[in-house]
Amino acid sequence: MRLILASTSERRRRLLAEAGYVFEVRPVEVDETQLGGEMPRAYVARVAAMKARRVDERDAVILGADTVVVHHGRVLGKPAEAAVAAEMLEELSAGWHDVMTGWACARRGEIVASGVTITAVTFRPLSRAEITTYIASGEPLDRAGAYAIQGGAGAFVAAIEGSYTNVVGLPMEAVGRALTKLGISPASP
Repeated sequence: MRLILASTSERRRRLLAEAGYVFEVRPVEVDETQLGGEMPRAYVARVAAMKARRVDERDAVILGADTVVVHHGRVLGKPAEAAVAAEMLEELSAGWHDVMTGWACARRGEIVASGVTITAVTFRPLSRAEITTYIASGEPLDRAGAYAIQGGAGAFVAAIEGSYTNVVGLPMEAVGRALTKLGISPASP
């Protein structure tokens, strides 16, 4: 059985490859707009399932995923502008937030495994200068919650409870278990 990643995320590709999986990449476009009144958990689950179902391939398992940062029940999206990124980082400074990743595996258009993984992340207090310097790096733009834990923002983290790979973009512990049940294992070294 082949594995296809329905994602444009370089981070997800890297996580799967580092775990030893052989897979194809088929980026898909879906409307990632959060529906009115939709709770964050339901939102990421729905978007992940849409991505997984979007690829039409008969003899493969299609993996879709979506990651968001949630602060006090509000989804912080992917900022396109430095000012918005600065606001998000100021909001996350000196407190905790959740990173939620919805993931789904589809076969022949049907979801055969899925889940939502939640990791709690605490940032230490951030100075305005740190935020400005980080934004100047360009890393926060187009990243959920305006940061990449595997990059420069790793220094902002005071504590993490749960899956680190979830915060990067794909909870490999949960996804790996699901793929094994579906007959997909990492390649032998």
